[in-house]
Amino acid sequence: MSQQPGEVTGAAIKQAIETRNAGMLSGFYADDAVLRIIDRNHPPSRPQVVSGREAIGTYWNDVCGRAMTHDVAQSVADGNALAFSETCTYPDGVKVACLAMIELERGKIARQTVVQAWDE
Repeated sequence: MSQQPGEVTGAAIKQAIETRNAGMLSGFYADDAVLRIIDRNHPPSRPQVVSGREAIGTYWNDVCGRAMTHDVAQSVADGNALAFSETCTYPDGVKVACLAMIELERGKIARQTVVQAWDE
């Protein structure tokens, strides 16, 4: 099965994240998509919420602009859901583990929840 350009798949997510391609990542989202981030600064009761493709693009520009490596270890797809795990490493050795759950609608990311754990 061949992948279509801009198609949201585990392989496409892996390529975009590992090459720090913010433009490719932004193109995966619906215009009214919502990205929720739960991490050390944003607990589950008060997650960071980024709404709309433009704002999500700004978020990815920031993340992809940081000096760090990204490794997407695995992804799993089930119908209109996609999940993946990722490890990021900053130059000083600080690591971030990330799990993401994506909900697709009409071939685009409609909702995504990210849970991150950071080295202290």
